[in-house]
Amino acid sequence: MNKKLKGNIILLITAIIWGMSFVAQSVGMEYIGPNTFMGIRTLMGGMVLLPVIFILDKTKKRQGTYKKTDMKKLLRYGVLCGVFLCVAQTLQTYGLQYTTTAKSGFLTALYIIFVAIIGIFVGKKITGKMVIGILTAILGMYFLCLFGESVSYNLGDGLTVLCAVFFAGQILCIDKIVSEVDGLKLSCTQFLVAGTINAILMFILETPDMESILSCTTALLYSGVMSCGVAYTLQVIGQRYAEPTSASIIMSLESVFAAISGWIILHEAMSISQIAGCVLMFVAIVLVQLPEKIRK
Repeated sequence: MNKKLKGNIILLITAIIWGMSFVAQSVGMEYIGPNTFMGIRTLMGGMVLLPVIFILDKTKKRQGTYKKTDMKKLLRYGVLCGVFLCVAQTLQTYGLQYTTTAKSGFLTALYIIFVAIIGIFVGKKITGKMVIGILTAILGMYFLCLFGESVSYNLGDGLTVLCAVFFAGQILCIDKIVSEVDGLKLSCTQFLVAGTINAILMFILETPDMESILSCTTALLYSGVMSCGVAYTLQVIGQRYAEPTSASIIMSLESVFAAISGWIILHEAMSISQIAGCVLMFVAIVLVQLPEKIRK
């Protein structure tokens, strides 16, 4: 299996896990506030990785393949990615209080465009097939999330657009630094940073109580262990082999899998337009993976 295909498969698994986490987050937010949910789940994701890192380091030392970690570099990059992640997730969660889930899904997926635009300014090339893929993906997101809805704009929409900018920043940061530090340790550090910030805001802005937290244990466990601990780590690993614009389009499939998991788990019906949107999103993925014309 070539590296590009390997990266794409890893990122596709990431999108599936993230898509299913929309159901967990929807359930969890019925019991606790946004900072409480985000703080607990993100810290949980970091804590889950600590024993994994310890075991892998011990194994590498026995095999003689262990490389000493540059802690200053790891902390610097981990804090940077953690802040981007925390701001993005928090803006998205607060935005959901003012806008619909459908619009939130559509506007969050705008990080596809922001990754491409910001990437141009930092020296990343964007090809014609990528432009077509981006436009196809955005059209698919429209059919999936907004087709047939009355469109109006509010505070939640603005917060969600800002969230997409910060998600784009996090994707590009990882693309830039993933080859310089251990992927698992980078993921763990960004979770602990993001979770600590949300935990501080939890005690300042909310009044969490143990009964409410225990009421959504299943949602927190899935969101913390799978969405954070597993999926964000897979993102870091997958982006080692994928170009950032292509990676952002693949990961935006989380909205497709969110709709599918809502249909399967919550028995939410899918309309013809939503099915068409899913098809267009998959077409966009195929387009950006087509090989460039080879010149002699």
